[in-house]
Amino acid sequence: MVSNSSRFSLALHGGAGAKTGEDYTVVEQHLAILAAEGEEMLKGGATSLDTVEKMVAEMEASGLYVAGKGSAPNLAGAVELDASIMDGATRNAGAVAAITDVVRPISVARRVLDHSPSVMLAGNGARSFAEVHGAELIADPENYYVLPVGVSEDDINVSDMQHGTVGAVALDIKGNLAAATSTGGVFGKPEGRVGDTPIIGIGTWADEEIAISCTGTGEYFIRTGGALTIANRFALAGDTLSEALQYMLKDVQSLGGDGGVIAISRSGEIAMQYNSDGMKRAAVGSDQSLIATTFASCD
Repeated sequence: MVSNSSRFSLALHGGAGAKTGEDYTVVEQHLAILAAEGEEMLKGGATSLDTVEKMVAEMEASGLYVAGKGSAPNLAGAVELDASIMDGATRNAGAVAAITDVVRPISVARRVLDHSPSVMLAGNGARSFAEVHGAELIADPENYYVLPVGVSEDDINVSDMQHGTVGAVALDIKGNLAAATSTGGVFGKPEGRVGDTPIIGIGTWADEEIAISCTGTGEYFIRTGGALTIANRFALAGDTLSEALQYMLKDVQSLGGDGGVIAISRSGEIAMQYNSDGMKRAAVGSDQSLIATTFASCD
């Protein structure tokens, strides 16, 4: 716990895989509704950890994003999901990788944080853990998944790193930060492929100074150090929040990848940066009016 105040901040992303020319109005409206819900949670004293879990769980269950219900099968025909969550105040974290048949992977990751000595569980072990700990399971996987907004059948049958991820970062009124991220992965991925999303320190990070959620081509985020590169640039190199995000994204781009990042500092500052065509995103805070957009600049 850092302090007691009325200051809070919340940022959400629905993925940096937005394509120019697509209409994401429905997604932006959904993000705005979620941000308003998260605002009320934080104003009412909810923890940042509970808030980011709730935001991501709602995105997973909506079918609007490439996460949860909007995920596509891999090349072997199975839908494998990744998610992670981290509490900045304690550095406790939980993650699942290549998990199948769960409605809200982020809530399974939260159960790992709360009930397991492990940080990450994968594959069948993650699925068994979810069942034992009462996670909501998908009864009929063949008829559960849908195509999210902006994604076509052609998209899900290619393997050119087209991607989508959802995430949330928050600062609560007690001064604590948290981050959560979830994805169905890149389209056309091979069986067992795991990107940056479930890796604590790469796709997700939260400590006493900063909370970060990444979205993009995960292989490149892994190779550039992802979220921890941002955290270290911010804490140790003297970068501003935006500069730290830009530094990592520039490195991702130099290797041939693209994507975006949302981050919040302990002062409540919000940064949302991307180097792709667009990033579905929303933000609100005690010092930030609610915004929700995909392509328009709001940073």
